[in-house]
Amino acid sequence: MAQVEATTERVVAADAEKVFDALADYSGTRERLLPEHFSEYEVREGGDGEGTVVHWKLQATSKRIRDCLMEVSEPTDGELVEKDRNSSMVTTWRVTPAGEGRSRVVVTTTWKGAGGIGGFFEKTFAPKGLARIYDAMLAKLAAEVEK
Repeated sequence: MAQVEATTERVVAADAEKVFDALADYSGTRERLLPEHFSEYEVREGGDGEGTVVHWKLQATSKRIRDCLMEVSEPTDGELVEKDRNSSMVTTWRVTPAGEGRSRVVVTTTWKGAGGIGGFFEKTFAPKGLARIYDAMLAKLAAEVEK
């Protein structure tokens, strides 16, 4: 099985603390940021950053729906890590200052892909599809924090 990785980023016109707080607000802001690919969103523990456990279904393609139960940690300042209890998927959000009143948000998702020909196609196409989903989420984040 090969490691698969999808990364996307965006610079938003808001300071890093405000952006990070919006991303870490699983019981409020976060649900509003989700594009139509996410469903059945439910905070099961916590709700604000470290220690949060949140469930959602992610429909990346018409045939593939992931049932995700994410455990959230904050290993360093400006970083949220969401580890799926149901799979090898890990999503890392990094928020860093990018000049006065601006911040850069980088989201990276990794997982162990399938082997064989299926794994080849997964490694080739899945990162682009997932990056599009997170691009939509980052656009909603920008609209939320740039108010």
